[in-house]
Amino acid sequence: MEEILNLLQENARLSVTDIAAMTKKSTEEVQSVITKLEQDGVILKYATIVNPEKIETSDDKVKAEIEIQVQPEREHGFDALAERIYKYPQVKSVYLMSGGYDLKVVIEGDSLKEVAFFVARKLSTLDGVRSTKTHFFLKTYKENGVLYVDDKKDHREGVTA
Repeated sequence: MEEILNLLQENARLSVTDIAAMTKKSTEEVQSVITKLEQDGVILKYATIVNPEKIETSDDKVKAEIEIQVQPEREHGFDALAERIYKYPQVKSVYLMSGGYDLKVVIEGDSLKEVAFFVARKLSTLDGVRSTKTHFFLKTYKENGVLYVDDKKDHREGVTA
């Protein structure tokens, strides 16, 4: 099961036949494992990773990471506040963190102003939120193990006479 999951994480476009050949299992066994992983909620979604800098579009999204310090709720801890936050459509990810802040939230908006208003009017006003710190993404070099930059460039310095 783990071997099949690893192959799918590396390339979700692999066919059942390809995975069967790579794992030396029958196609029926592989399909059964994949079906079980989907039904058990282990595999949540198959997605395409897109490099936004390679797309000609006028609606560039602004992405930001917000560090949030919170006051955990009695009997619910951080979960109730995290749930309120992840229900907003602007929120792409929510993580419970150790260290100097409690929740890391990644959001997307159409502009810096939209993101700033979302943080000021929605996130920071939630009961239990003590402070927020916003960091805007300027450029992505690598994400989820995928390089977004052309790694084949010649980085040697030129020689002048």
